[in-house]
Amino acid sequence: MIIETEGLSKRFSRHEAVHDLNLAVPEGAALALIGANGAGKTTTLRMLVNLIRPSSGRARVLGVDSRRLSYLDFRRIGYVSENLTLPSNLTVDQYFDYLRDLYPSWDRGLERELRLKLELPADRKLGKLSHGMRMKAGLAAALPFKPELLLLDEPLSGLDPLIRDEVMESLLAQAGEMTIVISSHELAEIEGCATHVAFLDKGRLLFQETMEGLSGRFRDVSVTLSVTSGGTEQPLPALPNTWLNPRRVGQTVQFVDTAYAGEAPLAGDAARLGAIKAIDARPMSLRDISKALMLAHREDI
Repeated sequence: MIIETEGLSKRFSRHEAVHDLNLAVPEGAALALIGANGAGKTTTLRMLVNLIRPSSGRARVLGVDSRRLSYLDFRRIGYVSENLTLPSNLTVDQYFDYLRDLYPSWDRGLERELRLKLELPADRKLGKLSHGMRMKAGLAAALPFKPELLLLDEPLSGLDPLIRDEVMESLLAQAGEMTIVISSHELAEIEGCATHVAFLDKGRLLFQETMEGLSGRFRDVSVTLSVTSGGTEQPLPALPNTWLNPRRVGQTVQFVDTAYAGEAPLAGDAARLGAIKAIDARPMSLRDISKALMLAHREDI
């Protein structure tokens, strides 16, 4: 595993931002770390690169305890955050001149390609760049040294849709050559590169699985019932706990099935709703899955 955490926790005064996190990221994976604001995603990434120390538990990154990562280890790790701080007095050219000497594996051709694609102004000081342009500079600096592990915390923040697509194209071009962990609210953009998904809720890992497995077991379901006797709308009976956010609108019952196993098992479970006229079960995007999970856990509060 490229990343392994065991009981990783971080407490800030009375607030526990991350609780007992057991995460495993295999080599070559592109893990989407998802969850609502405050779920612990940024804190987790910062612990992985030793920007903050865990309160308890441990993390191993590239086989090394995260608290003991050395200069040589960081040559193998790329990290880009929406809160990235760059040397404000350096121009873009000077910044890249500085970086090239730090990484023996630096690919000048890839650097030129990224800087051209992201339209970085060579003579502009980093401190004078907009937030979006600083994010572009950080992304363009994270790829040319071909890191084995790339950690991205809201890397698309402040970028227009066209640039988001181009950034994701650049990541996809190197998918498989490095392991990627990406935390982003722009789930439509990252879905195309994600091979694995981990969902955090209030600092706790609810699940981690492959994107294929997640897509296979989630369905947005609409069950249309036959008109009941006298046209009276009946209350919903007890439902499977694998059905999220059930609601009734007229003669239609809508919910998210998190354990979809085919049409026949779904129809069998749905029979408890009454006489069924039609069932429609639609695959869900990562964005819609995330929204459904966040809504369900918000209602659990």
